Parts: sequence; structure tokens; C-alpha cells
Amino acid sequence: MSNHVSRFTFHAPPMVTLGVGLGITAVIGGVILAFGGPLAAVAVLLAGAAAFVVLRDIEIGFWGVIAVVCLLPFATLPIDIGVTPTFLDLALGSVVGIWVLRLVTGRQRRIVTAPVTLPLILFMLIAIFAFIFGLNNGPLTSNLIRHFAELLLSIGFVLVIVDYCRDWTRLERLVKAVLLAGGLASAIAIGLWLLPDDTANTILNLLQRLGYPGGWVIRYIEENPALSERAIGTSVDPNVLGGLLLMIGALAGPQLVAKRPLFSRKLTWLITGLIFVALILTFSRSAMMGLAFGLGFVALARYRRLMPYMLVAGLLILLLPVTQAYVARFVEGIQGQDLATQMRFGEYKDALRLISRYPLFGVGFAGTPDIDLYLGVASVYFTIAQVMGLVGLIGFAAVMTAVFGHAYFNRHKFKGNERLDPVWLGLYAALIGGLTAGFLDHYLFNLDFHHAVTAFWLLIGLAAAATRLGASET
Repeated sequence: MSNHVSRFTFHAPPMVTLGVGLGITAVIGGVILAFGGPLAAVAVLLAGAAAFVVLRDIEIGFWGVIAVVCLLPFATLPIDIGVTPTFLDLALGSVVGIWVLRLVTGRQRRIVTAPVTLPLILFMLIAIFAFIFGLNNGPLTSNLIRHFAELLLSIGFVLVIVDYCRDWTRLERLVKAVLLAGGLASAIAIGLWLLPDDTANTILNLLQRLGYPGGWVIRYIEENPALSERAIGTSVDPNVLGGLLLMIGALAGPQLVAKRPLFSRKLTWLITGLIFVALILTFSRSAMMGLAFGLGFVALARYRRLMPYMLVAGLLILLLPVTQAYVARFVEGIQGQDLATQMRFGEYKDALRLISRYPLFGVGFAGTPDIDLYLGVASVYFTIAQVMGLVGLIGFAAVMTAVFGHAYFNRHKFKGNERLDPVWLGLYAALIGGLTAGFLDHYLFNLDFHHAVTAFWLLIGLAAAATRLGASET
């Protein structure tokens, strides 16, 4: 698809834009100082300063989004205006807001698109219709509005990424940021897991000042302290951490065998090793299965050299004494013997009942109209079908078809390109891993896990941008 070009006739000098922005920030800061106290006012002024930095260089905003998603995904600002803004709201809102402002003021005069653009917009429209259609099924709270707005913001982030990544250097820098943040998140998760439980819990409770939950936050298999501890890092939930790391791990995999890796060999091995170890410590079976499918895709599609590494990793998991609890848990899941798997089967059955009653547009995001039905199922696809119906599920499939279809028809452009191919394959391996794990977990389309949703759509945007850039190479 050729790039779509939009032109604007209005121009505003940068100093005018800056002055308007500072004026608005000052007014809002003064109002919040009067009603919310000095701490809230300081937070707003810091937010304004952050927006100014992003205005000067929007790529810093992208780095901020990636850092928050990986390192402080549940951190919130000390402001309560009916809703409590999160760090991710600030980072993501700044990037999207500045992007829109640049278009409106004429500082940016064309928009780069990709084949995913149209189905993505249609999917967002279906979500909005389902949201409005289902408002009678539950209370319209400020939290629900905020969470739904966050969902739309994360999905729409794809458009901003595709437009921003106009050359391969920009895309590589964002991929590097994702890998570094994933490695650091893994190191934190491993470090906390190695500490005594009481010490790790005390450290994590310090995050209460940033809106994190308090009390006993350490997680165990089946919530039983007699069983193995599960790594959570700063992601609160081990399955959510596993889902994030599986996608970043699949992205990192091709770098191990690339002739021109993004980082030095030592740093590449360090990042990948940290991610792999942290992922095992989450005891997330869906995440490990997703990583296996993602890396399997890379090995079968191009890099046969990756297979020995996968074989060695598999043997280590099977044979090392420290991983036997993980192997036993995986076998129990396959056989359907453990409590978590049995609960999943029950959720699937209930989800099918809901979908059969409301097949077209689902029940929306507010709640269910029948007391014998409920929202919430450990599957991305059942979740979408519950809240947006089969129409929404078809819309999601159309988005994925556009992303992978464009990649398939341009695959020959990357073969043999030592710079582009490992990154391109890694991005699609990450998506395949996430989509595979989505059969058994729901965090990639869950309003309560905004950062996981953002991570998934961030990778969709990077993958679509990578294919567009490769296809345009002569």
C-alpha cells in the first residue's frame, strides 16, 4: 500500500505552541493546587515538563512508554480527580497528544500509513460501538471510562508508531529500548525472587507510594506458600510478567544467531539469558509455550542455527533439579490435573454460554445482563468475543491478517539482509508468541492490565512499520 499523505494549511510557530502549552499547564496546575493540594500540583507541573521534553523530541516519549511498561507498569500519580492517572497514561498520552498537536499545527505535514491502518480503525470503531451498546449492562463509572479510553489509546498507538518509524534507524532504536528494558525488568524479577520472601515483600511494599498494592504481594503456585514462589518483578502478577517477557524473549531470540546483532554478543547473551531465566521463574506455562512457538517460527522460517540453542534450553529445563517443579506443573497442565487448568476449563464453558446468547456484539465492557453470566475468561479470544461479539473477533482477525499478510507477501525483501532480517523476524516471532499465549491467558486484552495491552500493540506497530520499511527498499 502506498503511503497516505495528509496536508494542512495552518502553521503555528514553535514558540506559540510552547507558550500555549505552558499557559494551559499553569492554569491546570493552579486549579489542582487549590483543590488537590501541593503534591498534586507538583505532579501536574512535572507532567507538563515531561510533555515539553517530548515536544522537543518525541522519541523520548516512546522510550518513556517502553520504560514504564517494563519497569513500573502500575505506578500512579498522587492525584485523585475522580480517576488516578498512571505513569503509563502520562507517557502514552504525551506521545499521542504531541503527535496530534504536530499535525494540527502543521509542524508535520504528512502521515505514513500501512495496510493495517484501515482494519485497525474499523476494530476501534467496533469496540466503541460495543462499549456504547453494552452500557445498560452495568454502571458507567469513571474507572470504566478511563480503562476503555486507555484501551483505545493503546490500539491507536499503532498508527503513531508506523508514522514515526520512517527509517530503519528509528525502528532499531525503539527495538533496542524494548530489549534493554526487558533485560532490566528480568534482572529485577530474578533479584527479588532470590531474596528472602520477607525482604522481597518489604521492598515491593515501598511501591505503595506509587499506587502499587500493599500487604503480602509475593505469589506462589496455586497461591500456596508450601509450593514454589513465582517471580513477579514489578508486574504484580506472574502471568502478566511472563507474557511480557515471552514477547521480548522471542524478539531477542534471532539476535543470538544474527551476523549483525543490535548489541555486542556478550550483551545480547546477557539480555536473552536474563529474560529466559526470569520467564522460567514465573512458572507461567502459557508464556513458555508462547516463547516456544515464537522461537520455533524463527527457526523454521530462517534461522536453523537457533534449533541447537532451543534443544539445549529444553534439555536443561527437563534435567536440572531446580526446574523439576516447573516440569511437573507443565505436565499437570497438559493432563488437566491442577486447579488452575480446571478453573480455565470452567471459564471456557461459561464464556461459550455467554457468547451463544450474545453472539454479534457481545455484552460490552460494563458487565453482563444476566446474573448467571460473568465477564472474565483466561483467553484473549474468548474475552474479545465476550465484550465485542463475533464481529469484534472477526475485526481482530482482520487486523492480524493485515499485519501478517503484508509480511508474507514481502518476506523475500528481508531474506539475506543481515541488518533487517533478524529484527523483522523477531518482531513477528513476538506477535506469534503473544497470540499463542493468548489462547490460555487474557492479559493482552484486559482493561486491568493496560501495560500488557500496550506492549502487545506496540509490537504490532513495530512489526507493521518494519514490513513497510522493508517493502519500500529497492
